[in-house]
Amino acid sequence: MKKEKDISILAIETSCDETGAAVVRNGREVLSNIIYSQIDLHKEYGGVVPEIASRKHIEKINQVIEAALDKGGIPLTELSAVAVTYGPGLVGALLVGVAEAKAISYGAGLPLIGVHHIEGHISANYIEHVTLEPPFLCLIVSGGHTHLVEVKNYGKYDIIGRTRDDAAGEAFDKVARALGLGYPGGPNIDKLSKEGDENAISFPKAKIAGAPLDFSFSGLKSAVLNYLNVHERKGEKIVKADVAASFQKSVIEVLTEHVIEGIKMTGMKKLAIAGGVAANSSLRKAVEKACMECGVSFYSPSPAFCTDNAAMIGAAAYYQFQKGTRHGLSLNAVPNLKLEDI
Repeated sequence: MKKEKDISILAIETSCDETGAAVVRNGREVLSNIIYSQIDLHKEYGGVVPEIASRKHIEKINQVIEAALDKGGIPLTELSAVAVTYGPGLVGALLVGVAEAKAISYGAGLPLIGVHHIEGHISANYIEHVTLEPPFLCLIVSGGHTHLVEVKNYGKYDIIGRTRDDAAGEAFDKVARALGLGYPGGPNIDKLSKEGDENAISFPKAKIAGAPLDFSFSGLKSAVLNYLNVHERKGEKIVKADVAASFQKSVIEVLTEHVIEGIKMTGMKKLAIAGGVAANSSLRKAVEKACMECGVSFYSPSPAFCTDNAAMIGAAAYYQFQKGTRHGLSLNAVPNLKLEDI
């Protein structure tokens, strides 16, 4: 029997403040995954500055791609396609990656595949769990998104729960800023929480009437800010570790409760987590425990594949490639691209 030809894809990710390029074979094998992080550049501003991010992508993208191709060991001429994140994200940052991918596609005569950033996060699970196949439930928790998604097939998604206001990652960043923990907020709160008492302060957990799987973190964020303001005004001592731990507990309880409810409603026997906040150690433990108690298999990428990277884009692109998805040179950045629009 003739062996099928390997599909090797050069993937590019520039949706926010990470310049990433990777070579991925057959959707699951990462031959290279190069990331240039801009975190140190944005720390002094307390968050990502879009113009700085875009300029740094322009400066670094060629170097990152060359490094990915060198480490991947596959010449450009032997690649099957080039893939790129085209949304959602910061429009200037996205445009850098899209323009680069189109130039490579045109110059090397390679098919071009645009990938939804969130689909990439979901597909990160395929990299380290080679036996994982749809259907499964996926909790996506990042700076801009909090979704509970029914993954019906490769490239076919049904969002059954979503945030009505702030995403969980956004709430982490804002609370971290209020506590003086700096950027990025999620990892800093996770670290500080280990020193605090999660039961010290009772923060609220929002429920949406008529939409039990939808999320809301704006009220929780406001409750934390109000707590800090009242105590500062009264000159009362604030134990930052306790605030961080109590806030994080509320977020994790909401996410975990929604996961359990989603499992019951869909009858799914597999659950995966994805997105930058999925690297949070306490969240991973809580969701894994909930899955165990429900008799559901739990999947999670390693923390390195939770944050933005190009390998996950290459994994998602493989299944798009197999379906025959091709984008022409008219592909453009779509900063508010919805998962249901792909």
